[in-house]
Amino acid sequence: MKQYKNILVIALALTFVLSLAACGKSEKPTSTDTPEETTANALESAPTSEAMKPVLLVVSFGTSYNESRDITIGAIEKALADAYPDYEVRRAFTSQIIIDILKERDKLEIDNVTEAMDRLVADGVKDVVIQPTHVMNGYEYDDVIAEVTPYKDKFDSFKIGEPLLISDEDYDDVVSAITTQTATYDVEGTAIVFMGHGTEHEANATYAKLQQKLIDAGHNNYFVGTVEAEPTVEDVLAMVQASDAKKVVLLPLMIVAGDHANNDMAGDEEDSWKSVFEANGFEVECVLEGLGQNTAIHQIYIKHVKAAIEQ
Repeated sequence: MKQYKNILVIALALTFVLSLAACGKSEKPTSTDTPEETTANALESAPTSEAMKPVLLVVSFGTSYNESRDITIGAIEKALADAYPDYEVRRAFTSQIIIDILKERDKLEIDNVTEAMDRLVADGVKDVVIQPTHVMNGYEYDDVIAEVTPYKDKFDSFKIGEPLLISDEDYDDVVSAITTQTATYDVEGTAIVFMGHGTEHEANATYAKLQQKLIDAGHNNYFVGTVEAEPTVEDVLAMVQASDAKKVVLLPLMIVAGDHANNDMAGDEEDSWKSVFEANGFEVECVLEGLGQNTAIHQIYIKHVKAAIEQ
């Protein structure tokens, strides 16, 4: 037993000596790089984060009509993504009501403008272009500008694109886009009526200007009105009655064919545009196609993004 104890003591002593020797060895880096060079090399070899790409934030009012959303807002976003492949395209909606409906009904979460901007900052994005899909620079567009402007200093490059109808060139392009879209309806005895939203903002003059542009281009059987401002449906009815039209084709002058298009324009209620024209003896056809389905409209937004990038 004594001999066994001596052997155990000797083994423990050897283990202790070897561990001290090991601890005495210094672990030198195998690389000859300086700390700064090592950091730089690590950054160069690391994969580029998707969030570090420049971002094109497409801001729309939104719609709870899923099918229309995909073929209008979604189509615009895809067109922009195809036109600017170096940008990551993101989405934001301005209507919190629609955002809440989609979250509760479809479990679909979409950022509002503030959430989208906070996400850009948190993700480390340095370059952003914000492109609203609004038809005009009314209250909705003003709100977008007011909401995103405080974030300006958080980016190396911060740019905002214009809505659909601003310059004379925009009006000419929209006239061409909507008359080409409706060319098959453009026959004698048919009035083609576009229903816009309307606003108390001074930008409501957009509708009268578009009407005049249509007339100047020789499209005298095209008419433009609004749901919530002027020209009213009664104003448009009077203009159509003064023409030789017997049939009316109704289309939304809105990016999506959503609630206004399906109900205020094409609904069966007594005060819908469809019902008003039918009550006055017109044959009525409703075309539920938002402007966002028109590829020529996509091109206008693409040009606006280009102008924003180059400004």
